[in-house]
Amino acid sequence: MDNTTSGSGLAARVTHLTKTYGSGDGSVRALDDVTVGIRRGEFTAIMGPSGSGKSTLMHIMAGLDEPTSGRAWIGDTEITGLDDQALTLLRRRRVGFVFQAFNLVPTLDVRANILLPFDLDGRRPTVAESERIRNLVATLGLEERLTHRPHELSGGQQQRVAIVRALATGPDLVFADEPTGNLDSRTGREVLELLSRASGERGQSIAMVTHDPIAASHADRVLFLGDGRVVADKSRQTPDEISAHMLRTEQEQARSAA
Repeated sequence: MDNTTSGSGLAARVTHLTKTYGSGDGSVRALDDVTVGIRRGEFTAIMGPSGSGKSTLMHIMAGLDEPTSGRAWIGDTEITGLDDQALTLLRRRRVGFVFQAFNLVPTLDVRANILLPFDLDGRRPTVAESERIRNLVATLGLEERLTHRPHELSGGQQQRVAIVRALATGPDLVFADEPTGNLDSRTGREVLELLSRASGERGQSIAMVTHDPIAASHADRVLFLGDGRVVADKSRQTPDEISAHMLRTEQEQARSAA
């Protein structure tokens, strides 16, 4: 699949990853010996039925959760066993996040939320970063909202702010969890085109968890998970091809649970 042993050309990778919740008879294995990598400069969609382990995989790859066993790297840095301070610094400087729940700071206006990664890092945006932020704000139609607080925005507007914040520092790697889940189709398409450009034109690596075959069709590569394992690794797919594969994966997962 990927050269996951050396990490060559990979923005993130995991080897022999297992994640178990609970213990004894009540334990649930969310990931089962997964070895996979996210290639540099590529837009990867991670799909699978509910309970397939896709969000758990993303959270461990991003250093937001720890595996039960196995190893994880961001670039050439192994993050399994890294202390909290070093992990926080690594994420802040090299990784962007877009969550379905937005995770905006309610007391800050839009401008301050977008600039939060810089404030946390104790610096101001460079000229190039400021220009990138202006372009992102304009593309996502947020110019008139910069002084508003999150509660004054629609869900779609909040998600757009979260996406600008994630891309503002130009991170090597962006993790997106259902980034279009709360957006109308037009805004969702704009967001997906932004993510595509971030990988295609700026060489950023995008890993997106999604249920939506149309969203996944914008990706260069689609990973399908089922029962905590990678069951398929496909290059760019049409929405119909993705839907058909998702249906097969769901049927197989239902059969194995029966």
